[in-house]
Formats: sequence, C-alpha cells, structure tokens
Amino acid sequence: MTDNNATPSKSAPANRATDGPFDDSEANPVRPYIDLGGIKILPREGLNLRLEVEEQSKRIVAVGLDYAESSLQVQPFAAPRSGGLWDETRVQLRDQVRAQGGRVEEREGPLGKELLAEVPAPASEGSELRLARFIGIDGPRWFLRGVIGGAAASDLDAAAKVEDLFRSIVVVRGGAPMPPRDLIPLKMPATPGSA
Repeated sequence: MTDNNATPSKSAPANRATDGPFDDSEANPVRPYIDLGGIKILPREGLNLRLEVEEQSKRIVAVGLDYAESSLQVQPFAAPRSGGLWDETRVQLRDQVRAQGGRVEEREGPLGKELLAEVPAPASEGSELRLARFIGIDGPRWFLRGVIGGAAASDLDAAAKVEDLFRSIVVVRGGAPMPPRDLIPLKMPATPGSA
C-alpha cells in the first residue's frame, strides 16, 4: 500500500517540453497535424494510422501507428496536475504481463524507465511470445502511454525512428475536469477539404 500523502513524481525526459511529446500549449501551431481529439499526429512518409475502437461503446480507445516495420499504440490519459501516473502504471502492466504468462523486465530506455516484455501472442497467431516495449511519459495534467511492437522492440535503428514518432505527438488535454486515469477522448480525423 502506498502512502496517500506522497505525490507520485512525474516520469519524463528533462527535455520533454522542447523535444516532446508536447502539450498542446507547446506545439508549433503552423505544423500540419492530424487532429485526433486527445492527440495530434504529425504526418510523415511511410506512416499508417489506425483507430482502435471498443466494440460495445464504439468509442475510440487507442491510436495505432505503423511505421519503420513497427507498431506504436498510443493512449492519452488525464493525470493530476501535481503528480504522474507512469510509475504506478508500470507496476500494473508488469503484473498483467506476468499474469498472462509473459516475461517482463524494467529498464532505463531513451525516454526514461520502460518495460521490455515478452507477451503471449493471441491464439489466432500461434502460441509464441511477442516482444513489446511499454513506454510512458507524464506531461502537464496528462500521461501518454505507448506500446511498441515489431522491429522497434529490438532493433535500435527502428526503435530510434519510433521513439522520434512518439516524441512528435501532441497531447490535447483540454480544460474540462477529468478524473485521473480517464482516457482523454479521441475522435476520427476530419477529412481534408479542398483548401
């Protein structure tokens, strides 16, 4: 049990405000971002975007980005102004992976503490373990979680490209009050007009 008086510290690279992931207030307003509501993505050559929708609620629950022979699934969450969520989230993820029969280790990565996990693949894909990296960054009043799969889970060159993609994301927390750990709402991107 943790001491409720202790504020969990924020876990983010020291240069987050200048190198990303960015808060909406820090983003370059002239860049042509794809607006997905809670996050904005900077388009780049070879990037494919997928929206992951929850069956029952039809709510978009994650954004999947396919890039550099890798996948990056991202989710933005509301966080308290004072503290962060990544330290606590890592413990929960570690327990979940182990409960599913996977292996997981915590390590220091380019973005701070991360989890390197071998997770069981879905039954439809055979029974082998798949490598995944869980990354997270605490921003001002938000927390951005990423799951990296494919080449970037083990290949340093692909990893650098996907980490750069993660750091280019802009989180749009909005001013509305939200309980910590609530998913910041995501939406379909607007279809580009003829402008």
